[in-house]
Formats: sequence, structure tokens, C-alpha cells
Amino acid sequence: MSKNVKVTLPKMPAVLEEGSFRDIYSDDDFTLMNCEITGETIEDIELDQAIVSKVVFRNVTLTNAMLPRVDLTDVIFDNCNLSNVNFNEGIIHRVKFLDCKLMGTDFTEANLGNVLFENSRAHFSSFVDTRLKQVEFKSTSLQNANYHGCQFTKTAFDQCDLNEVNFVQSRLNGVDISTCYFERLHVDFETLEGCIVSQEQAIGFAKLLGLIVADK
Repeated sequence: MSKNVKVTLPKMPAVLEEGSFRDIYSDDDFTLMNCEITGETIEDIELDQAIVSKVVFRNVTLTNAMLPRVDLTDVIFDNCNLSNVNFNEGIIHRVKFLDCKLMGTDFTEANLGNVLFENSRAHFSSFVDTRLKQVEFKSTSLQNANYHGCQFTKTAFDQCDLNEVNFVQSRLNGVDISTCYFERLHVDFETLEGCIVSQEQAIGFAKLLGLIVADK
């Protein structure tokens, strides 16, 4: 974890009962709490403002899931397939995504606080106009992800694949990408000020600016 970013991990009870995602329909407010869900495939769900708290999802697949304005607090997704899930405008707090598929997952206009993405695949994921505070992406592939118009506060990318990521109109002051791989980024050069990069990356950005980097 980056020394400048300290993510508070989910706070879970010592014991969780076995549950099912379908239990959320037994509550008028679409609330799911204090359980562990394993091996389920949930298809074609659409829930507005669902509340999920202190839940562990293991080996779960969500297909065609629309969960706008969801409230996720103290949640762990372990080896789950959440590709193309819609989390638009969600509140996502103390959540861990471990070994997950997040291909095309949509976090547009969401609020992420104390969130860890680790060893996951999130190609073409969308974080457009999203607010990220104390968030770390660790050993995660983010090819073609879209961070257009994001607000980053204490956010780090550690050993991630950032090739073709879109950071246009996102200020990168304090954002650490120094250990990441990319051949090309989409950025506004005026918003790069304060971004933490490696020497090799700095040379690459200089060449994009048209500077000639002389060999010693």
C-alpha cells in the first residue's frame, strides 16, 4: 500500500451467517446486512438505492445488474465477477475488491472512500466524474479505464497497467503512478502538476511535450 495512502479496510463481525443476495428483497428498503454469500449467480437485477453493509461476497457473479445509488459500507468482494455492473452515484465506503473481474463496471458519479482494488481486472471501467478519497488500485489492470473529470484525494496506483487510461480533466496532484506500466495515457498536461512519476515516465512525458532529452 502506498505510504501516502492509508486505506481503512472493511470492518467485519467475527462471525457472519450464510446468506443469499435474494434476501435483499425481503426488506422493504432493499437492505442486506451481516452475512456471507458464496457461489451465487445473480441475473437481471435492478435496485435503486439498495443498502449493503457488512457483507462478504465470495465467487459471486452479477449479470446485467443495475444498482444505481447503492450504499456499500464494509463490504468485501472476493473473486467475484462484477463486469458491467452499474454502481452509478453509489456511496462506496470501506470496500475491498480482491481478485475481481470489473470489466466495464460503471462507477460514474460515485463517491469512493477507503476503497481497495487489488489484483483485479478492470478494463474499460468507468469512473467519470467520480470522487475518490483514500483509494488504492494495487496490481490491477485498468486498460482503457475512464477517469474523465475525477476528483482524486489521497489516491494511488501501485503496479497497475494504465495503458490507454483517460485522465482528461482530472487533476493528478498527489496521485502516485510511479510504479505503473503504460505506453500511452490520455491526459491534459496542465493537470499533471504534482503527479508522482518515475524518472522513466518523466522522460516519456517530456518527449510528448516535444522536448529533446539528451543522453549523458
